[in-house]
Amino acid sequence: MKLSDDKVSHLTHVVLKGLLNKNTINLLAEEGQIRKEIKRVFIKELKIEEEIDLTVRKKLQSYSKKIPEGSPEWEVLYQKFFHEEMVRKGRE
Repeated sequence: MKLSDDKVSHLTHVVLKGLLNKNTINLLAEEGQIRKEIKRVFIKELKIEEEIDLTVRKKLQSYSKKIPEGSPEWEVLYQKFFHEEMVRKGRE
């Protein structure tokens, strides 16, 4: 996971506070339970992105022509394959 546990916790507070400030939700459970669920979803999504990142990196490494990581060509291919994997997994 690219974000620390503290950062994910902070984000859950920010998201919930934003939703409450805009009066977009009515709480049907305690804030602590809702933050816990938001955190669970964040972590799940971050893990999926990590899996996709790993898949894309393996794909790029499998090319017979070695493309240096960070080069413009690598970045373009990485973004293209990352987007394709996100679509394939129904994330976009």
